[in-house]
Amino acid sequence: MTKQQLINRIKEVAYLEGDFTLRSGKKSKYYLDKYLFETCPDILKALGEEFAKFITDKTTLIAGPELGGIALAASTSMAANKNWIIIRNSKKGYGTSKMVEGILSENDNVLLVEDIATTGGQVLEAAKIISQSGAKVEMIVAVIDRKQGARENIEAAGYTFNSIITKDDLGIKD
Repeated sequence: MTKQQLINRIKEVAYLEGDFTLRSGKKSKYYLDKYLFETCPDILKALGEEFAKFITDKTTLIAGPELGGIALAASTSMAANKNWIIIRNSKKGYGTSKMVEGILSENDNVLLVEDIATTGGQVLEAAKIISQSGAKVEMIVAVIDRKQGARENIEAAGYTFNSIITKDDLGIKD
């Protein structure tokens, strides 16, 4: 799938208009429903291949924050043949009660994948958990940058940020 075909498919299946409140608390006249595009195998496969392009020789691991980043990290893992982990939003109250599912070591260089970046709040929480383990977040990459402060917040926190597409690529005007 070409990048333009990917952009078209995401907009076709996941772009909604109306009155929405985003995770950040911001109000929006449009919504990009990540579950509508992440549950389409052709889109998910193409996204994994796109994320894999950001892997460097130093990258040892892929991470995805719960819940939206899980399928993306798995798809990227398969495209790149690299292990992946899940970063939980909160400790579960049973079993191992871990914030990280999978194996994360202090020597890892992690590509952290995200679905939609608005302010970057959730992915910054995941990056903090990775960094606290002693591992390095090599880069944070989102499927879509809504261009509402995520890049600035992520870079201000000391991380490198990229996105596969932006709201501009989707032809969205605020």
